[in-house]
Amino acid sequence: MKLNILITGGAGFIGSALVREIINNTEHNVLNVDKLTYAGNLESLTSIENNDRYSFSQTDICDKDGIENLFNSFKPNIIMHLAAESHVDRSIDGPGEFITTNVNGTYNMLECARKYFNSLSEVEQKEFRFHHISTDEVYGDLAENSDPNALFTEDTPYDPSSPYSASKAASDHLVRAWERTFNLPTIVTNCSNNYGPFHFPEKLIPLMILNALELKPLPVYGDGGQVRDWLFVEDHARALFKVVTEGKVGETYNIGGHNEKKNIEVVKTICAILDDLQPRIDGKKYQELITYVTDRPGHDLRYAIDATKIKNELGWVPAETFESGILKTVQWYLDNKDSWCKHVQEGTYSRERLGHS
Repeated sequence: MKLNILITGGAGFIGSALVREIINNTEHNVLNVDKLTYAGNLESLTSIENNDRYSFSQTDICDKDGIENLFNSFKPNIIMHLAAESHVDRSIDGPGEFITTNVNGTYNMLECARKYFNSLSEVEQKEFRFHHISTDEVYGDLAENSDPNALFTEDTPYDPSSPYSASKAASDHLVRAWERTFNLPTIVTNCSNNYGPFHFPEKLIPLMILNALELKPLPVYGDGGQVRDWLFVEDHARALFKVVTEGKVGETYNIGGHNEKKNIEVVKTICAILDDLQPRIDGKKYQELITYVTDRPGHDLRYAIDATKIKNELGWVPAETFESGILKTVQWYLDNKDSWCKHVQEGTYSRERLGHS
């Protein structure tokens, strides 16, 4: 059957990839609900914005009346909740916005969904899903584990380190509580670090690419030894759709890219690709731009996801290796650095260091 899928945060990095995935590869209808903060950009959706199955509403997830009106008019079968403040450095500078959006906003979404769910028929209730998209950062720092090869599983205890991860942990707990207490059919996914096209340039990979192309310093926190599991955003979008349509209510699914890399490895890989695709006019290597800076306060050293459950139960594995995904990503920024990338930086962010204190 054709589903009505309401996606919050659909103008963001992961959200826009999910919207494109559903519109391009299914017959379902999508309502994109986004407040359009600095990181939300409708230009990431120009390829599908005129599709009859796509619609957009600029609405804050904390706006109770606005969200209820959208539920009643669009009549979603599925809610995929991605809207969130997501940058750790910004959460250090201003944690209040993260509590407001990630905790209070999720609470509002759950309450509106509960009211809407209770108005549905028994058949409609069986079809309904509330899918909450979260992060592996809620689990804390794997480097503190005595086993150097340990991985985050769905049963790993929560131990968030930053205001961002603490706010996401709180929202995860709210979602599970609404499933257990109020029988709202929820599913939670926790993903590893995403990368790919249309990424706002405050994050490591787009920041390094754009700085390198302008021959600016490439700031690496500490010694660059922090380990992350890198997940190509389009792989993540495919996983999210599979989970919400085939996953089991009440379950959690970890989504990872099977690509553990130290930050310094990632930066040096980007430099090597740029050396090949767009060599410096002065003949020097981009790697010479690497500059080591004071580490982020409370910086977790290692994240890594065990994605066995989603593979075994739903048959999902990432299509991209890090090598194939990072090459596609660098090429996309080369092709779009004077259009999309320029536009998203016309606001107040100019790639300055955030999260000092």
